[in-house]
Amino acid sequence: MSDQESFQVGERGTDVPDITQFEQSPFKKGRPPEPLHFEVNVVAEAHDRQKKSGVVQVNIPGFSPAKLYCDEQKPVGDDTAPPPLAFFSAGIAFCLLTHLTDILTARKIEITSMKIEQRMRFMTNLSTMRDLGHTTEGACEGIESHVIIDSPEPPERVQALLAEAEGACMAHHALRNPLPWMTRLVHNGTELDTREGVGPEARLEP
Repeated sequence: MSDQESFQVGERGTDVPDITQFEQSPFKKGRPPEPLHFEVNVVAEAHDRQKKSGVVQVNIPGFSPAKLYCDEQKPVGDDTAPPPLAFFSAGIAFCLLTHLTDILTARKIEITSMKIEQRMRFMTNLSTMRDLGHTTEGACEGIESHVIIDSPEPPERVQALLAEAEGACMAHHALRNPLPWMTRLVHNGTELDTREGVGPEARLEP
């Protein structure tokens, strides 16, 4: 079977993510007007060459775990699954579409069709600097989201729809705002270091 025939994106998972390094938060239903707090937990594993797999689950009741597959292009990978940034980019567009659909349904806004054409720009010196022994760097340089809606509604109502959806879209919020982050390195069961910060600033702890 060729790589093209065996190309995989994902499937419904049979097990929840096996988390060992932190305690997953129990789901708590919010009482209006309190916001709903939830989390998405992932366990990702490396396999041969650039193949990866991961189990992901939203901790809201009703969401099944999903097993996703990931790879890179040839020659570093085998092109058997989407690369990481494809999942990242698609997730942003899907999240905004979710909020647009939810809001237009609640507001009884009539549409004929709706889609997003999106471009994300990235930078990496991986291909040029790694072979020279230098530190590699990467960055996300920007995102364009072109929301295309056909609708008999007046323009101002469609504009209000997008404004409300962008304000509710958690993926867009993560792109536009500095977030607290933390990365731990655990080697043979021993924590070597922890980096954390808000936005681009980091703090290294022994």
